[in-house]
Amino acid sequence: MTLLQFVIRTLPQVAIDGLVIGFLYAMIALGYTMVYGVLQFINFAHSEIFMVGAFIGVEIMLALAIPSTAPLMLIMAGILLAVAAGMMGSGLLAVAIERIAYRPLRGAPRLVPLISAIGVSFFLQDAVRAIEGLLNNAFYRNYPSFPVLNQQIPLATFTFAGQPVQMQIQAKVIFIIIASLVMLTGLNFVVNATRLGRAIRAVAQDRPTAALMGVNVDRIIMLTFLIGGALGGATGVLFGIRVGRIDPYVGFIPGIKAFTAAVLGGIGNITGAMLGGIVLGVLEGFAGAYLSQFTGGAFGAEYKDIFAFLILILILMFRPTGLLGEMVGQKA
Repeated sequence: MTLLQFVIRTLPQVAIDGLVIGFLYAMIALGYTMVYGVLQFINFAHSEIFMVGAFIGVEIMLALAIPSTAPLMLIMAGILLAVAAGMMGSGLLAVAIERIAYRPLRGAPRLVPLISAIGVSFFLQDAVRAIEGLLNNAFYRNYPSFPVLNQQIPLATFTFAGQPVQMQIQAKVIFIIIASLVMLTGLNFVVNATRLGRAIRAVAQDRPTAALMGVNVDRIIMLTFLIGGALGGATGVLFGIRVGRIDPYVGFIPGIKAFTAAVLGGIGNITGAMLGGIVLGVLEGFAGAYLSQFTGGAFGAEYKDIFAFLILILILMFRPTGLLGEMVGQKA
């Protein structure tokens, strides 16, 4: 099989896998971009909020003890309960972090809350590690595996070079895509078509003027953290279902890549965060599948992670505002 034949035969499946990764990055990136849009700083603790959501989800799933051969509806109900618990726990955690670690530093130079965010990130990693170590004598947890969710569902079949090529997708991947689309669409509706969304956009545009117009700035910032944290927690559960095994450091790499996705789309732009996550996920999927083939085995799939950082460097060099970002003046 030639290189071209290999690429054409595997391209549809690689695109599907890349889209799944991209949706997860997009959902994490929304937490970064919402906080940046309102407060103008990067909440680097968001990756650990994502991680805490994943641990809440796995503890719920393990406590439910749903049999692996249970009916699909019962399994889906358990997953939805885990997602809801992850959203609630991570959302409340994000609110607590804002109140304790960020609000007292709101008038300080921007470097100060950034350092605080990094400190919170390390604290959450070690706190989860200590709790899991005391309760379970292990630093990692495994999500339950359900054969009905792992089965491959055929999407389409076509013929190439005289041989049939079948596109397949795992049942759990379909659930992840649907859940991601529902939450991304819901967030877009809240931000663009509700009073809360108008208040969030007003605070992001001009905080002092929004306060003069009667907007409770502290409440809106708290709700922004709540929404971003809830999305991060839900993504943590979906990520755990996809990869199967999590640990206290599972949020670091996805968090960095999601931040890259937010910069790629235009930091502070919600639609840009969605677009940046999907683009980054697809590019990473292509790199993981074809890097070894195009380099003659010199670089394997393990080098796909460098693409995220390479993209970040190139964006900062040639288009610092991102794909959909706009150059704006410095806020007071």
